[in-house]
Amino acid sequence: MKNRIWEIDFFRGIALIFMIYFHIIFDLDIMYGYNVSYNSTFNYLTGKLAAVLFIFISGISCSFSSNNIKRSLKILIAAAFISAGTFIFIPELWVKFGILHFLGASILLFYPMRKMKPVYLAVIGLIILAAGMLVDKITVSHDYLFFLGITTGAFQSGDYYPIIPWFGIFLIGVAAGKTFYAGKRSLFRFNMRPNIISKLGRHTLLIYMLHQPVIIAVLNLVFKP
Repeated sequence: MKNRIWEIDFFRGIALIFMIYFHIIFDLDIMYGYNVSYNSTFNYLTGKLAAVLFIFISGISCSFSSNNIKRSLKILIAAAFISAGTFIFIPELWVKFGILHFLGASILLFYPMRKMKPVYLAVIGLIILAAGMLVDKITVSHDYLFFLGITTGAFQSGDYYPIIPWFGIFLIGVAAGKTFYAGKRSLFRFNMRPNIISKLGRHTLLIYMLHQPVIIAVLNLVFKP
C-alpha cells in the first residue's frame, strides 16, 4: 500500500463516483421511465468526465505496469461477462464494446508501442482524437467496424467507447505517465490520509462489475410497488 500513488487511486475513485451517479440516472430514464434525462448537459457531462478520467488514468497506469498483457486479459474477461449479462437481461441494448472492452483492447494495442517516446505517443493520440471527427462522417451499410467507431445509424449499445477517438485519450495518458511518473511515485510532497474515495479507487474493476446489479436492486426496492 505504501508504494501506491495516492492521487491515481483518488481520481480513479472520483471517476467511479461520477460513473455510478450517471448509471443511476441512466437506469431511472431507460428502465423506469422517470423524467430524468441522461443526455441532459450536467448528467451527460458527468458520464463523459467519468470515462475520460478512467481512460486517461488507465493510460498512466499502463505506463508503469509490470504485466500489461495479464491486466488486459483480466479486463477483457470482465468485459465478456458484461456483454453476456446485458445480452440476457437487456438484449435491445446489450453492451457490444463498452469501456471495459475498450480498455482491454487499448492495453493490447499499446503493447507494441510501449517503447515509444512520450512525445510520439502524445502526437499519435492527438491524431486519433482528430480522426474521431472524420469517422462520424463516414457512411456505411453495416456495423462490422463498430469497434473502430464506424457504424450505421441503427447501431445500439448500452455502453460504447470505440477505439477512435478514445484510444487517443489513452495514449495521451500513457505519455503523461511516462513523463510525470517515470519514478513511479506521487507528484506531491504530501500523502493524503486514508479516505473512502481512494479506497473505492483501489477496487474499480470489482465495483464496476457489481454496481449495476446493486443499483437495479435498490431502485426496484424504492420504485417498484
